[in-house]
Amino acid sequence: MSKPVTIRVDDTLHALLKERAEAEGTTVTALITQAAHDAVRAPRLEGAAEIFRDFIDGAADAFDAAFPDDAPSRLGAPGRAA
Repeated sequence: MSKPVTIRVDDTLHALLKERAEAEGTTVTALITQAAHDAVRAPRLEGAAEIFRDFIDGAADAFDAAFPDDAPSRLGAPGRAA
């Protein structure tokens, strides 16, 4: 069951929200709901991309050794993130 939440925004912000919603083919309510979800998402997800990049950087040599046919020859080679 959903609960109504009322917020007050100035005319400028409302116009920006409406413009953005129209551009994305959605509603102002949907934009604000998504923003609320983003604001309270699990804190363990914060920084997850950086942790993943660190893991990949640390495991690249082991992956290349385990799968030599798939290993790029240099870090900047196609298929390898720089």
